[in-house]
Amino acid sequence: MLVIPIYDMILLPDITFYFKKEFFEGMNPDDIAQGREIVFLMQKREKARAELTAGDFYPVGVAGQVEKPDDEGNISIRVKERVAVSEIEVTEDTISASVEVLPEDADLPEEEERERFERMKNSLLAFAQNFQWGLWARGYILHWKNMAEMVCALSAYLNLTDEERYEIVRTDSRAARAEHMERAIYEFVEQSLVRQEAENAQKASHEQVYREDAIRRQIDFLQNKLDEMHPENVSDIRRFETKIRDAGMNETARKEAEKILNRMKQEGKDGHEYGILYDYLDFVTGLSWKKEEVPEVDLKKAEKILDEDHYGLAKVKKRIVEQMAVMALCGRQSGSILLFVGAPGTGKTSIGRSIARALGRRYVRVSLGGVRDEAEIRGHRRTYVGAMPGRIMEGMKQSGASNPVMVLDEVDKLSKDYSGDPASALLEVLDPEQNHSFTDHYMNVPYDLSDVLFVCTANSTDTIPEPLLNRMEVIQFPGYTALEKFQIARRHLLPEAMKKMGIKASNLKITDEALTAVIRDYTMESGVRGLKKRMDTLCRYAAVKLVKGEKKHLTVSPKKLPKYLDRKPIRHEGILEEKKPGVVTGLAWTQGGGDILFIETMQNEGSGKTQITGQLGDVMKESAQIAVSLVRGLYPKETADWEDYDLHIHVPSGAVPKDGPSAGITLTTALASLVTKKAVSPACAMTGEVSLRGTVMPIGGLPEKLMAAERAGISRVFIPEENMDDLDDVAEEIKSKLRIIPVKKVTDVLDRVLGPAGETQVRG
Repeated sequence: MLVIPIYDMILLPDITFYFKKEFFEGMNPDDIAQGREIVFLMQKREKARAELTAGDFYPVGVAGQVEKPDDEGNISIRVKERVAVSEIEVTEDTISASVEVLPEDADLPEEEERERFERMKNSLLAFAQNFQWGLWARGYILHWKNMAEMVCALSAYLNLTDEERYEIVRTDSRAARAEHMERAIYEFVEQSLVRQEAENAQKASHEQVYREDAIRRQIDFLQNKLDEMHPENVSDIRRFETKIRDAGMNETARKEAEKILNRMKQEGKDGHEYGILYDYLDFVTGLSWKKEEVPEVDLKKAEKILDEDHYGLAKVKKRIVEQMAVMALCGRQSGSILLFVGAPGTGKTSIGRSIARALGRRYVRVSLGGVRDEAEIRGHRRTYVGAMPGRIMEGMKQSGASNPVMVLDEVDKLSKDYSGDPASALLEVLDPEQNHSFTDHYMNVPYDLSDVLFVCTANSTDTIPEPLLNRMEVIQFPGYTALEKFQIARRHLLPEAMKKMGIKASNLKITDEALTAVIRDYTMESGVRGLKKRMDTLCRYAAVKLVKGEKKHLTVSPKKLPKYLDRKPIRHEGILEEKKPGVVTGLAWTQGGGDILFIETMQNEGSGKTQITGQLGDVMKESAQIAVSLVRGLYPKETADWEDYDLHIHVPSGAVPKDGPSAGITLTTALASLVTKKAVSPACAMTGEVSLRGTVMPIGGLPEKLMAAERAGISRVFIPEENMDDLDDVAEEIKSKLRIIPVKKVTDVLDRVLGPAGETQVRG
């Protein structure tokens, strides 16, 4: 049967529809002759006749018969029934298909259908009369005999989608079809009323001159009508519309936000996803998307701010000022990602706040310690319950700017498990080639991080993955000397503690001698965190006395410190009072700074066994084995009878785990002292790893180790020759009190502390 495509219109059974002759232009006159059977099929989308294929049609249509044309050649079609089509064949000239008549489900009584039709017709008549375009339409409306004729006549004006039009035709149930048609007619009437009211309101306002203002007023009017119908949704929807419009988002982010807002409108405030959509829009619109105006960098002011906030750290400040100078010349974020490495309490995190103040930028700190899930960095995908953005984007929202100074704290404490590798996720954040379009999984849209000044902190680089470490420039934060701690306490820690406790300067005085005693006897660290706690303790003690009225003024002297601090002085390791063969002083690096340790060795009659105690790690145990081999090679005569003795190597403080590649030279010297029965001076300390070739290899943490040596009263220190450049990081105050001797070979140390080992050479 001949198929005629239709689009944007509805044809239903039991109606007569009139087509102008132009509709059939180009068709064979015989195909539309009186009495011919024709099938009308709806297109899924609007297409030219020549481009149509079998897949472009809905499978259900209507069949009708051509009636006699009128005097002007217009043709009327009597639509009889609905049909299902199959085997659609599209040729250059015609479209044909096999059809099967679809039965009707007569589930709507004729009386009820008639009542519905009359109500709809009366509504249309009232609408036409009120708006005075019905003089010609009144007779047109009165001519309709049923709902089908009404819907077909108005199909081009109804606000229906293609699928909704097709659903009216496809439905077998007359009741369901009547429901669809009734809803469509009433929506048409209400929308036409609102449209007409909006047009009248537009005409009544003489201030509406420009087309843009006129359209906006119509939209506002329609929105107000919706607000009156759903007042519970007004504030959120309108507020987010304004935020999205004014946020300055990139195109991708704006489209995503508008899509979520549309879902939010459809969901309604009582919908189960409304809260999730609200949280997403609240987060995205709370970010700063616009490029911030970069303030001019004043290096002199920056240097002044850094000096005000932090005492010492000359090299660190110099490198920070260099970074600022590069940014000033480039006019944008430039230079390396800085990684501040040092012991706790050395000012790594707080200097980030000073950098932000010096640059006139916002400051935000993101703690990464203990993060083991990649989603903590990239965010959780919104498909998961309880999804949240990552810490980076949370920090950006917290800062309220697109170019803050962001301190990524404790990057060495990152770990990985089955949830992913957060260190790898951090690579994209810190890479200038990638972070201009960083995509958080929760947001699912790119965000520009290229203007952010990232500053990272760590206590050690040992646990930082190599790819991540390569992204950053390591800047060491050396520990503070006693003089620097004194100045920091006097200038910063004590005034801050007194202000926090509400104590005036006239109520509390800490003498210089007392402050020096606190630093020397009550703290044991490279930083000043413990010193800050001591200052807080003194201020709290003073606060109690002042509130009780026992004293109006409190002076803290060294003698009163045990009472005020309510603790005994810390016992620092000092040089031994007597020297003994087999005992040598070594230097160690700890999380709290540097310290000295003693290597003790002893031989007893036995079977040649070697025992190592002191809770040493694998690295130090290997160093001990290398030391044994070296000593046996250097002193073959003295060690010839070792098979008759058991060797015991011990490092005191067995409850404290110890490990690291810097005790090799100390172990070797202790064993050499034992076999030669020559004691090493307790005022002599050493650090360095050794190889089986007898070479002294470089170590880390030299500034902290030398400070520990100076504090313990050491006068002479042996260090690897390759570590001489590290002396630049050591304060002059420390170097002036120590005799620092660089060594290249094990024999260089042994010759100086024990005397020449004869003509014996290191074997191998």
